[in-house]
Amino acid sequence: MACKTADIFSKPVRRTWLFTWVTWMILSVSGCGIYSLNGVYMPPEVKTVYIANFPNNAPLVQPLLSQKFTEALKDVFTRQSNLKLVLVPGDISIEGEIVGYEINPVAVQGDQVAAANRLTIRVKVKYTNTKEKNKDFETTFSRYVDYANDVDFTAQEENLMDEVNQQLTQDIFDRIMINW
Repeated sequence: MACKTADIFSKPVRRTWLFTWVTWMILSVSGCGIYSLNGVYMPPEVKTVYIANFPNNAPLVQPLLSQKFTEALKDVFTRQSNLKLVLVPGDISIEGEIVGYEINPVAVQGDQVAAANRLTIRVKVKYTNTKEKNKDFETTFSRYVDYANDVDFTAQEENLMDEVNQQLTQDIFDRIMINW
């Protein structure tokens, strides 16, 4: 007669134990807030985000920058988080202004001609979290992109601006959601 002790390790028993263990792990992590695989954390009571229009108050005004930056910031939050975008102040609010849009020469060559130029955009951000007041902050973010002197800036300005906006909005998202 065959021994029945080997049945305690049968496939159905192993599956049950695995399912129980995975369920326990998920519940233990989710009890402390909402984590995702990319490091995003937000307490479960935070469900909405309000992103105000960022006016362009830079000395050098680029007419499309305000709208493009605001939309890029909204896009980052809707794509990379589960927060619902709302039209009035929500659980978290992001407000601010564009305070710098500058084009400066870099990499000056021996004949005093710049080999490259730099587009720099600076954005002042005020972050308010109604659920965790100790997370509130107000700071200025700055990013730039260099481009060759022989590039027609007016033809490439929108692409360069989009590149800097992508960097800035990711920095803002990371500061708020990943707390770097």
